[in-house]
Amino acid sequence: MSEPGAAGPGPAAIQVSRIMRPDDANIAGNVHGGTILKMIEEAGAIISTRHCNSQAGEPCVAALARVERTDFLSPMCIGEVANVSAEITYTSRHSVEVQVNVMSENILTGAKKLTNKATLWYVPLSLKNVNKVLEVPPIQYTRKEQEDEGKKRYEEQKLDRLETKQRNGDVIFPIINPDRQTKEPHTVGYSQSSLIHLVGPSDCTLLGFVHGGVTMKLMDEVAGIVAARHCKTNIVTASVDAINFHEKIKKGCVITISGRMTFTSNKSMEIEVFVDADPFVDEPRERYRAVSAFFTYVSLSKEGKPLPVPQLLTETEDEKRRFEEGKGRYLQTKAKRQAQMQQAAQQ
Repeated sequence: MSEPGAAGPGPAAIQVSRIMRPDDANIAGNVHGGTILKMIEEAGAIISTRHCNSQAGEPCVAALARVERTDFLSPMCIGEVANVSAEITYTSRHSVEVQVNVMSENILTGAKKLTNKATLWYVPLSLKNVNKVLEVPPIQYTRKEQEDEGKKRYEEQKLDRLETKQRNGDVIFPIINPDRQTKEPHTVGYSQSSLIHLVGPSDCTLLGFVHGGVTMKLMDEVAGIVAARHCKTNIVTASVDAINFHEKIKKGCVITISGRMTFTSNKSMEIEVFVDADPFVDEPRERYRAVSAFFTYVSLSKEGKPLPVPQLLTETEDEKRRFEEGKGRYLQTKAKRQAQMQQAAQQ
């Protein structure tokens, strides 16, 4: 359900709430990371679509273009209520920035805790012409600094999307039933995994294109399989790097979600995930890259305690290059986290 929340710099915030059930659980017994990502996207789609239709003009649906890095700060348990609140924090001419917070609520004790924070970007697509991007109604800012900070975030994500698109010629060949007995454990080839999915009506928006949340849930499932095969233990999603939606995926497409290990530290694993789409019905178009992202997982004992992660064994020059790139991202994130902790301690 959705209901109005407190007013922010844009339209009134909304909250989407749902109790977590057993079919939302991952193998560790907590709520599946993909389920949380799907709920985050649903809340973002509601508030951005509502805002983009708030003024007279062509009716439209807000389509997800990008999700910034999101960390899974605390596990959510079955039986708890997920309260997902969304608020528009910046608008450019053709895009909407939505900030989302996820709180878990124990309805027996009333205890609440923050589990996720995410930033999503949407673009409004006309219901009459899906290839037409409409203009976004501006929001009112309470301070000039809010607009300036939002514009800076907009320019940064725009640049990052362009850089990501340049490396999208990379290919992961689908691995459905590989003979893992011929592969060395802890190598990229041993844990590499793929999932093939036919896009049906229940996966799609009013425009007949896949919901961003559906895609993210499938990506998280594949990344989780890769992580579990590498560790042979319980695993949970720790964070998701920026997810870039490069092209729309139409109903009737066959999508291949492929994941491979790129980097391991002592306590975490980075998995690169691609989504490739094959138009299957009434479309002569060739396969194309639709979505890309990096997922980070941690290994857990049966008691939920962190376990050491087996070192990734790289065999080819490309695997070694990707490992070093992953190491760079890992060190950059670690340094940023330490700087934030120091800043918080000084306040």
